[in-house]
Amino acid sequence: MDDDWVRRGPIDLHAHSRESDGTDAPGDVVRAAAAAGLGVVALTDHDTVSGWQEAADAAMETGVALIPGVEFSSQIGPASVHVLGYLLDPVSAAFVGERERIRLERVERAERMVRAIGRDYPLTWRHVEEHSAPGATIGRPHIADALVTLGIVPDRSAAFEGILHWQGGYYQPHHAPHPVDAIRIIADAGGVAVLAHPAARGRPVMRMGVLGELVDAGLDGVEIWHRDNDARSQRELLVDAERLGLLVTGSSDYHGSGKPNVLGEHTTEPAVLAEIVRRATGFAPVVPGP
Repeated sequence: MDDDWVRRGPIDLHAHSRESDGTDAPGDVVRAAAAAGLGVVALTDHDTVSGWQEAADAAMETGVALIPGVEFSSQIGPASVHVLGYLLDPVSAAFVGERERIRLERVERAERMVRAIGRDYPLTWRHVEEHSAPGATIGRPHIADALVTLGIVPDRSAAFEGILHWQGGYYQPHHAPHPVDAIRIIADAGGVAVLAHPAARGRPVMRMGVLGELVDAGLDGVEIWHRDNDARSQRELLVDAERLGLLVTGSSDYHGSGKPNVLGEHTTEPAVLAEIVRRATGFAPVVPGP
């Protein structure tokens, strides 16, 4: 396959469906990408690949090329760090095992949080389940949506800034691998690992100075063009990316109506996507015919 398709239109390499914490069905994410004029979109739900087939069917229907991916939850101490994995083998044993472990931990953590919140607010597990797709891994965004529906908070952002904030009194710890381990799992599955929005959430990755360690583990790139990375952080990350030989990506981190992020608000250069595809050995992009 030649790589002419990477130049069909703007490229957005970070989007979520309701299979994790987005609000659109996987196929509708791809249809929304087509409506936004994108040529390529990546589906990168948190710790799951369950939306890949539906998104692939929509890609063939709309003509938008699909990069199947995942956003791996990891952490350094108490700091959350997310790693995007593109075109990895979804049945790799290490990936499947860690994915299931994270999924179970997410659900157990969500149940603990709901019990704690329910002591002070009229929130139950049933309310939260009503805001998740069948089979989706329930997490804090689904709790936030239930709180909005119940009129306890006005929107998701308010939920995360208050009740669901780590200092809000209801936060519960959960298992997640170190990003070094997440990157190795992605690499072993033939995928390409890109650090997601590294300056978000108080800039933990930049503050801790661990980029070099992550590169040694097999990190391929860094998502610099993202609304959660401020201008100063973007400048610093560009210097680091050049020094460490990292690919630079840009993405929207689309969540449907769950966040204000708009498909295509930040994009990735075609040459960078072509290099991601060249490096990947685990799975192929879904590229509709001309």
